[in-house]
Amino acid sequence: MSQSDTATTRPAEVVVETRNLSKVYRDFWGRSKKTALKPLDLDVRRGEIFGLLGPNGAGKTTTLKLLLGLIFPTSGEALVFGRPATDVSKNERIGYLPEESYLYKFLDAEETLDFYGRLFGMDPEERRRRAAALIEMVGLSRDRKRQLREYSKGMTRRIGVAQALINDPELVILDEPTSGLDPIGTREMKDLIIDLKARGKTVIMCSHLLADVEDVCDRIAVLHQGELKELGRVEELLRVTGVTQIRATGLSPAAAADVRAVLERHGAADIDIGNPRTTLEDLFLEVVRDTAAWPGRRARRPDAASSRAE
Repeated sequence: MSQSDTATTRPAEVVVETRNLSKVYRDFWGRSKKTALKPLDLDVRRGEIFGLLGPNGAGKTTTLKLLLGLIFPTSGEALVFGRPATDVSKNERIGYLPEESYLYKFLDAEETLDFYGRLFGMDPEERRRRAAALIEMVGLSRDRKRQLREYSKGMTRRIGVAQALINDPELVILDEPTSGLDPIGTREMKDLIIDLKARGKTVIMCSHLLADVEDVCDRIAVLHQGELKELGRVEELLRVTGVTQIRATGLSPAAAADVRAVLERHGAADIDIGNPRTTLEDLFLEVVRDTAAWPGRRARRPDAASSRAE
């Protein structure tokens, strides 16, 4: 096998890994108050966009806080860049956008990025260069001198993303990145996330907007009631198995029931035979319904997708 063949078959580097990771919040007396995260096993590979999905209270934010070392696990471990998540030195290689951005309202965009650049020990010239590039990237060039108190929620979200990227991180964690953005801003944000992947960044994003996750993520994990319910590539999870779909253009009604060879003989073009897809929204709602019907069971029923398609 050639060196190039070996490179293409080598497994992708794991950037984030959790092993039996769990979190139980306790009261003053040490009694169990809430199980926020049940034993979780997953990995995030270098250069991919990984989505965490789930309703409020599903354990998404708890998972992110565990990865950032902001809270400690009850059991299990989380590794980031091969180091324990509790090792705060790894955070120099991470950019984080929380669900609610905590920014100083009396600063403008340039001053905000300069402030966070100082926290990372960047020299003045590098801070100016990075701030100018990021302000342009998030579309705030015309508003760079306005105080953040005058920003809309969408604009605040944009400068929050810029702040998360000031240190040119290898791993970017985004919690509800499109919150407060209009359709154009949402599309620009999704394009930005895809561009981060093209630049070699690894992205973990949480979102309640399922269409946004479907558009940009390579793999997803669906959490519900603190438990992992689904994990895999988006295209695989949304494929409806057990059903074959044939799509063609220029096909006469008389040939609709014929096999592929007959379709081609009738002059059909762009024939596509494969498995149809459901939507991420349907998959998500099905996971929630199945959890209520079959508590403690992770995988969907084998016939669920095919029965739904029928």
